Amino acid sequence: MKLLLIGSGGREHALAWKLSQSSHVEQILVIPGNPGIAQVPKCQCTDLALDDLQKVADFAEENSVDLTVVGPEATLVAGIADIFRSRGLPIFGPDKAAAELEGSKAFSKRLMQKYHIPTAAFQVCTDLETAKAFITEHGAPIVVKADGLAAGKGVVVAMTVKEALDAVTEMMADHKFGSAGASVVLEEFMDGEEASLLAFTDGKIVIPMIASQDHKRVNDGDEGPNTGGMGAYAPAPVMTETLRIKAVETILKPVIAALNKEGRTYCGCLYAGLMIKGDTIKVVEFNCRFGDPETQVVLPLLDSDLAQIMLACATGTLDVSMVQWKQQAAVCVILASGGYPASYPKGLPITGLDEVDAMEDVMVFHAGTKTVDGRIVTNGGRVLGVTALGADIRAAQEKAYAAVGKIHFDGEHHRTDIAWRALARAEEKR
Repeated sequence: MKLLLIGSGGREHALAWKLSQSSHVEQILVIPGNPGIAQVPKCQCTDLALDDLQKVADFAEENSVDLTVVGPEATLVAGIADIFRSRGLPIFGPDKAAAELEGSKAFSKRLMQKYHIPTAAFQVCTDLETAKAFITEHGAPIVVKADGLAAGKGVVVAMTVKEALDAVTEMMADHKFGSAGASVVLEEFMDGEEASLLAFTDGKIVIPMIASQDHKRVNDGDEGPNTGGMGAYAPAPVMTETLRIKAVETILKPVIAALNKEGRTYCGCLYAGLMIKGDTIKVVEFNCRFGDPETQVVLPLLDSDLAQIMLACATGTLDVSMVQWKQQAAVCVILASGGYPASYPKGLPITGLDEVDAMEDVMVFHAGTKTVDGRIVTNGGRVLGVTALGADIRAAQEKAYAAVGKIHFDGEHHRTDIAWRALARAEEKR
C-alpha cells in the first residue's frame, strides 16, 4: 500500500512513525513533511504547495496513492476530502461540510444545542458592541472563542470582565486572528478537569482511543498564556472507563449521528475536548482531526496496524476488533522556542538528538525544525515533542525528562510538570 500524508508538524511526524510500522505499507509520500519525518523509514517528503488542492489530488493520482491521511485542520476545512472523493481517491478525514464541526465554533455549538449534546451555555456574537454588552451583563469568568480556525490559540478563559472585553476587542476590532474572529462565541465558564478523547470513525462505527490530557498553558502550574500545547500524557486517569463509555454514548456517537442527519458524513478522527466534574461530562470543543500533542502520546500506545484502521475508516469497513491498546503509559514534553507563544527566534542549532535516538522507548517528534547546511535548527514556536513510554505515568515521565535533558538549543523552554494531575491523583490514592 502506498500512502500520502499531508502536514508538517509533530502530529504528522507521529502519524508517519506509526504508519511506517505497518507491514502493509510500502511507501509514504509526505507533503510537505519535516526533517524528522524525512528520517522515518518508508517516508519521502515532497515540497508541494497545499494552496492548490487539485494539484495535490493530481499528485496522488500520478503516484497511484492507495490512501491519503490528512493532519492539519485547515486543509480539511478547505475541502481536500471532497476533491479526493470526487476522483475516487480514498482519504482519511471528513469532508468540508463535516469539518465545519471544527471550522466554525458557532456551528458546532448550535449542532450540540439542537441534538442535546452536553456543552456549556453560549451566545454567538457577530458584532463587537453586542459582545461587549453580553459580557458586561453576564460578568466573569467567561470564555471567549474566535468562531473560526485560529491554530489552537483563539480561546481566552477570562477571569475578569476586563480580560473578556479586551479579548473580544482583539478578536473583532484588532483582527488578531484575521477573519477567524469576525464573530465570537461567548461561553459559560466550566469548572472541572479537561481530557481529550479521540475516536476512529467511518461515519457509522465509532471506536474511542485512549483518553489523554493536554497542557495548554506555557508555564508550570498551568500559568501563562495559552499555547498550541506544551505536553500531554495518556491514559488520563480523570477519564475512568465508566466515564469513557458515557462519553462515547452521550457525546461521540450522538454527534456522528447528528452530522449524518444534517447530511454531513464524517469519516476520520473525531476529537472531543471534554470537561469532567464528578460524573458529569460536557464538550469543550470538537476538532476534525488528530490532536497535537495528544497524537504523540496516543499513537505510541496503539497496539494495532494504524494504516489498516485508517483504510477501514475511509472505505466504511471499520470494526471494533481492529483496535487494540498497550497496557502502558506515555508522556510527551514539548520543547519550545524562548518567547513562544509570542515572538521567538528561528535558525538556532539543536544538539543531542542522536543521543536521545539511542534511548529505548523514547521518540522525538519534530514540530518546528528545518535542515540548514546538514544541521537541524529551530524553525517554529513548538520545536520538538519528546515522548517516552513506561509501565505507568511516573515511569514514562521520568524517562521523558531524562531525554529532554540531553537536547539543547539557545533559549529552549519546556514545562517541568507534564502529567502533574495524574501524579497528584496517584499520590492521593497511596
